[in-house]
Amino acid sequence: MKKSSGIEQSTRYNRLRDEVSPYLRQHAGNPVDWFPWGDEAFVAARERDRPIFLSIGYSTCHWCHVMERESFSDSGVAALMNEHFVSIKVDREERPDLDNLYMNAAIALTGTGGWPLNLVLTPDLHPFYAATYLPKEGRPGLPGLMEVLPALARFWREHRERAVESAGLLVKAIHDSDEPPGRGKVRRDAADRMIRDLTIQFDSLNGGFGRPPKFPMPHLHLFLLRFWKWTGNEKALRMAEKTLLAMARGGIYDHLGCGFHRYATDARWLVPHFEKMLYDQALAGMAYAEAYLATGNPEFGEVANGCMEYTCSRLVSDEGGLFSAEDADSEGKEGKYYLWTKEEISSILEPDDQQLAFLMYPVINTGNFPDPAEGGHKGLNILHRIHSVDEAARILQKDCDEIRTSLNHIRDTLLHHRESRVRPFRDEKILADWNGLAVGALAMASRALEKESFLAVAGNAASFILSRMRMDDGGLYHRYKDGVAGISATSADYAGMIFGLLELFIASGEPQYLESALALEEYHVTHFWDHRKGAYFTSSKNSSDLFARQKEFTDGAIPSPNSLSFSNLVRLALLTGEEAFSRRAGTVSRYYSRHIERHPMSCGMFMAGYTLYSGPLKRAVISGKKTDPTFREMRSLLNLNYLPYTVPLLIDTERQNLFQKVLPATREYVPLYGKTTAYVCSSTSCMKPVFTAGDLKNLLGFSMLKRSGQGD
Repeated sequence: MKKSSGIEQSTRYNRLRDEVSPYLRQHAGNPVDWFPWGDEAFVAARERDRPIFLSIGYSTCHWCHVMERESFSDSGVAALMNEHFVSIKVDREERPDLDNLYMNAAIALTGTGGWPLNLVLTPDLHPFYAATYLPKEGRPGLPGLMEVLPALARFWREHRERAVESAGLLVKAIHDSDEPPGRGKVRRDAADRMIRDLTIQFDSLNGGFGRPPKFPMPHLHLFLLRFWKWTGNEKALRMAEKTLLAMARGGIYDHLGCGFHRYATDARWLVPHFEKMLYDQALAGMAYAEAYLATGNPEFGEVANGCMEYTCSRLVSDEGGLFSAEDADSEGKEGKYYLWTKEEISSILEPDDQQLAFLMYPVINTGNFPDPAEGGHKGLNILHRIHSVDEAARILQKDCDEIRTSLNHIRDTLLHHRESRVRPFRDEKILADWNGLAVGALAMASRALEKESFLAVAGNAASFILSRMRMDDGGLYHRYKDGVAGISATSADYAGMIFGLLELFIASGEPQYLESALALEEYHVTHFWDHRKGAYFTSSKNSSDLFARQKEFTDGAIPSPNSLSFSNLVRLALLTGEEAFSRRAGTVSRYYSRHIERHPMSCGMFMAGYTLYSGPLKRAVISGKKTDPTFREMRSLLNLNYLPYTVPLLIDTERQNLFQKVLPATREYVPLYGKTTAYVCSSTSCMKPVFTAGDLKNLLGFSMLKRSGQGD
């Protein structure tokens, strides 16, 4: 083969610069001959008769940056990759279906997963080797690319049949892993057994479940809070409160700019990986908003507000959609933007403020942040809290309002100084699924915190997705960047957007949001539902570049599309009265009968929805003019109390025709005697209508709701 000229080499190395993904562009200058995922790479692998080196990551991933700097930017590593492999780079956030499929393959091969994810595939895209982070040179317990790459190339040359056979067996196992739904229903005591399992895993000292690293997992707390409301189980409430308070005061939360970092590396929630993801703000915002309503703890309300304020201030695009994330690194160092020396804080704050600052945010001269490269402490501190405002007031013998005012001044001063630093990179791609979760969280927070501004941002984001990320056939695109929408949506996009639209409909009473949710669910079931076995495939029936269509049931950092869809279907059934939604929810739940038995901790969002499905779910309809004081008083009653088993339906009679078009059953809910009227209904019957907020309160019964205990 003729050797390429230097000009040809340079052009070849710049292939990723044509891509939209910020992550792929971060690798555009590598000497590795990267291809994006697609036919060009697949043809090259077949024509050159080479295996594929597939590398998957995302733009704000710290260890992805490390591997890019020390390995993929290295000419020696690149020479080996270019000589022996066809190398493909994938942004996991652009192709979550690909990421999920190959992550499952990696876990099957190695027992572990994570990012960066690196696999070697046959030219038929079947994996036979997998690893996560690999350094350039080997170190004890961790091989390096300079030894792994030649060994893999030699294995392909000398033992190709074994590689193909091994990959084929793995592919068959993944194909066969799609079990039919369980024959039985979810057991009646499933929620009780989930509580027992969580109790065993619970870290009673620090909050959270299991060993580090610790992820926020807000959907587990949604379940715990709803289970407590359903049953009166105080243990569930205590586990949720302990963990949410520990996270709110830990270093995983940004006490100046607000919002959560992705996860904590330690048991105490002190040391995070510093990237901030849109989905984390959304899910945490939901959990803290519900915890605030459930407990009245103002710290929970402050954190819910902080997550949404961060989203609104840093992640809203000019067009209304919401950006994806901010990086962990700045100036090539993880966390540099967020870390402080004690001396630096002392030089910024007035002496009177320093006493309160160091009481609320204890920092030390030696630092509490372990250097990730060299170990030990270099004098850098992660801000974290150990006291509430009330506790600080007692210690300093000052008034709470005075403490709160001083604390806000301290935060503003430190934040102003921090903003003079180099800010971490922001990934400005807009993803439909993450936007859907954020729309839902903003709508929920707008109700709980009485913040109309959050509802406006949610409405703008939903309108952006529905107008700028819509395909000609009514389906969604997954990603939008630089004015271009692309990549067909996955099941997660539909589940997330339907979830967000339902919350937006509940918060705003605008029927067009429910109409859009119903249209998306119709598309979702047509293109993703398994009409033979039930439940939703991750990828559309039109997908052609995956070796298997899978279904996701595991709730990780993000809820699975089937878990989220289950909750969506339960609420759609209640709102519309259509039996098809209820039957579909029942089919999905039967899949979980096995998953709960085997992996209960991975079913948090499903179980949060299952408490609604099995609990005393009601529809509370307020019908009248939305400007009427009684209408507003009733709406506030529903918004400002913890009523997870009550789905509000706000019918503005001036728009009655629109409601009747979307929900024909609303013809029955009319104001009686010219007064705003409230109806409280289960799926099969309604109570006597009432005309005052006090009577509505009595009708709902704000005392502990009794558990129905029914199964699937």
